[in-house]
Amino acid sequence: MSVEIDKLLSDFQSLLAPKIFDPKFAQGTYVIAATDYAQQVVLPKLISTLRQESPNLKIIIRDFEIDKLHDLMESGSVNLAIAFPDYIPDSYPMIKLFEEYHVCVTSNHSTIAKVNTSLAEVAAYPCIIASPSRPNFKDSIDEWFKQFGLERNVVVSAPCFSVVPLYLQATDSIAFLPSRAIQALGLIEVVLDKKPNPFDIIAAWHPRYNDDALQKWIVSKLEAAYI
Repeated sequence: MSVEIDKLLSDFQSLLAPKIFDPKFAQGTYVIAATDYAQQVVLPKLISTLRQESPNLKIIIRDFEIDKLHDLMESGSVNLAIAFPDYIPDSYPMIKLFEEYHVCVTSNHSTIAKVNTSLAEVAAYPCIIASPSRPNFKDSIDEWFKQFGLERNVVVSAPCFSVVPLYLQATDSIAFLPSRAIQALGLIEVVLDKKPNPFDIIAAWHPRYNDDALQKWIVSKLEAAYI
């Protein structure tokens, strides 16, 4: 029944939509759910484009809520999600924006910044993580360390990536952060002889918006910027 209703709504929207889409005249509100990382790295460029080319469109950026995402997109409360593939239902259309990887970093006054260190020593060093989905002491890097029989010494769990550099500056600790999120932050990379597996950054939407002119235009802007 839900699929049939979505199709009827989509057909109705198609009838009402103008034959030629011009972003300059697009109005209404467009809602993007994005991870803290995506808000820092992906959205500034996208918002700049939308403001320049579609000035009448209002944009709401909301935090990515993994446990509520399906309901929010199903109800039409969210038009686009920018996150990691594991956070998105398989049934949703999506595009890969780019590949990212984690870098081990510390502050310039940290003791570990001044020595060559092994992976085992890195695992034992006090570590700060970002756990935006659920407050705990685990993230994707843990599985990578387990491949080498190592367990990390996680001492602080933060709710978002953006505060971790501040905590690094205030403590003698390390963190694994996405490479594009640490530029110009004054952090020191801890060089490792092995690197964590890369991961994808994607944009996804509900299937009901596949033929929506505004949606297709915004997705095309993301593709032009990153693909």
